[in-house]
Formats: sequence, C-alpha cells, structure tokens
Amino acid sequence: MRWIITLILSLHSVPAFAGETGDSVTGPISLAQLAASADLVVLAQTKDTDYFMRRDIPVSGSAYLKVLIRYKIPREMGRSVDIIEVYEKGLHPHECYFPNPTVFEEGRRYLLFLRKDPENEDRYRGLPQGCALDVLVDSDNGYALRYPVTGIDLSNALGELARDMSFSDGYAIVDDEALLSEQRDAMLSAGEITPYDSPGRQWIYTRGIDLTALRKLMGPDGLLH
Repeated sequence: MRWIITLILSLHSVPAFAGETGDSVTGPISLAQLAASADLVVLAQTKDTDYFMRRDIPVSGSAYLKVLIRYKIPREMGRSVDIIEVYEKGLHPHECYFPNPTVFEEGRRYLLFLRKDPENEDRYRGLPQGCALDVLVDSDNGYALRYPVTGIDLSNALGELARDMSFSDGYAIVDDEALLSEQRDAMLSAGEITPYDSPGRQWIYTRGIDLTALRKLMGPDGLLH
C-alpha cells in the first residue's frame, strides 16, 4: 500500500475513469449495489501485468488475471471466460492497479467488480468506488475474504460475518513497515492480526469471511447471467 501513497503524492493526477463516465463516489456502498453496477463479478488471480511505470509506480496499462470463480458475467461471454484484462489509466483514490507476481510466487487473489471498458469491448475497468477486495486461501484450501476488508468502502456490517481462521496463503503475512502504527495497534487489539515468525517484524491475519456467506450479500444481481 505504501507505493500507492507514494504514487499519489509524487505525481500529478490524470482524469479518472469515474470522471470519464460521469459517475461520482458519494460514500460507502453495499455489495449488492456493487454487483448490480458491475458487468463482471469474479474471483480471480493475478497472472501478469503490463504497466507503464513512472518512478517504479504504475500509471497506465493492463493486468491479466485468471478467473477462479464466476459470480456474474456478461451473457455474450457464456461460461468460457478464463483470462480477463483489466485496464487502468491515471492516478486517483480508487485506481485499479495490481502488484505483479514474480516467477517464484503465485499472484494475489481478489474478488473483482468490473465494468466493460467503453474504449475497448475486450477489456474491463474498475468501478468508481474501487475494483478489488483481497481474498486469501485458508488452511482447508478454501477461499475467504481478508478481514478487515480494504480496497472498497463497504456499507455492509461484515464484522458480524468474520470468524477466526488459519491461512496457508503467503499473502496473509504482512511486514510491520507496511502498516501504520495506529492501524497495527488497532488490529492487534481487535485480534485481527497476530505476530508471525519474527515478533514485531511480521504479522499474519487471523480473521476472514467465507465467500459463501459473502455471496448472499451480493443479492440476485450478483448471480451468474
């Protein structure tokens, strides 16, 4: 997350997709509203990115993600969608860029809410409110939304669905320097992270939300088309 903060501070903004489409972000949004607004809702894993970089930070380009679970897809795509292209351009609070995995690691997994790109029907863009929620693999090899949830400001009371989990996903581990001290202390106090391996240097998430429970909150507009 620190590279996102650096990006905003170090570079001038370019017109965002939200402004190009006339949409505005007015506050928290529900999962049902996100699903209704999206053309595509999937669980997907980052495979590769092709970004134009400035000061080692992406400012435009595409990410390519492998679809793992289909929740809502355009009718014309049928059920054959496997790899999707997500394009982003410019710098704004809800930009849709993804970290590129190295050859030695798996890509991160996300629950994605996307719209068709009006400039290219073969690719997608994020919604004005954001595009991705982090998903982790638990010790039973299932998928769970990472809690606390970041990426999109949701209005759902997700804390009621969160439960203690053990994760086998390397992305459940976070370096201490990646967390603000106030954020770390609050998460520790709430039992949302616990020390991992090197005390005080790394932490591991301890809570998540089963995707089956989350799916119900998407409502009928989150069903497969």
